[in-house]
Amino acid sequence: MIKKHNQKQLIETLIHGIFLIFGLVAVGCVLLITVYLVISGIPAIREIGLFEFLFGTKWASTADNPSFGILPFILTSIYGTAGAIILGVPIGFFTAVYLAKAASPKIKAVIEPVVGLLAGIPSVVYGLVGMLVLVPVIRVIFNVPDGTSLLAAIIVLAIMILPSIIKVSVSAMEAVPKEYEDASLALGATPVETCFRVVVPAAKSGIAAAVVLGVGRAIGEAMAVMMVAGNVANMPSLFESVRFLTTAVASEMSYSSGLQRQALFSIALVLFLFIMLINASLNLLLKRSKEK
Repeated sequence: MIKKHNQKQLIETLIHGIFLIFGLVAVGCVLLITVYLVISGIPAIREIGLFEFLFGTKWASTADNPSFGILPFILTSIYGTAGAIILGVPIGFFTAVYLAKAASPKIKAVIEPVVGLLAGIPSVVYGLVGMLVLVPVIRVIFNVPDGTSLLAAIIVLAIMILPSIIKVSVSAMEAVPKEYEDASLALGATPVETCFRVVVPAAKSGIAAAVVLGVGRAIGEAMAVMMVAGNVANMPSLFESVRFLTTAVASEMSYSSGLQRQALFSIALVLFLFIMLINASLNLLLKRSKEK
């Protein structure tokens, strides 16, 4: 018995050690990326100037007299992400509520695999479908010269974040103990009241995590956005071609050199800090809501 107990302890210690190593590797990767971006991005910011780089409105990296203002990219990324959240989060949330608490087993068995399929579709396919279907529709409906626009990017991003929001939210709501619902129904609440006043508040941390995942995908997407947004360095406008922070890096990195290449690393650094700031803010809000 003692020998078996010692063997179990040894195995548990070994497994804990392996998990600790994997956790440290993940943390180390984040630190390495951070250090590399800082080292690669700071020189261009020093040469261009922080204010001119962040608040300049003109990007002409290949001109005889180059300009490296990324304010259009920053505002476009903010507007595009906010628009995708405004469109995608309500649709994803109510779909998750329906699947978790209202859908029949047959309907759920059909919809859930479709949601999983949406999560597995490569981003370039979203971009291709958006370019061939969505862009012409926007051009016809709104009577604009070119359908590649911020609106097209927002719609594509909203569709792309749906799987993350739906799957995680459904898992969070299904994890709420059935006793909570039974107690609410026993007190006279309707199923709808029970869902939105008992189940959803109990699962709010999981739903918030789903939104964070969706925001992360919306901010970090490049290929699909590049195909439907037009990839032109304009100040953001709903029906004009625009360029996001991600697409600015992806579109020019292959032929960049010198200061232009350093500026692209600076954009990557800004994007990284932007994502970290959003995640930290959301985590802070979650922590405060839990304390209340």
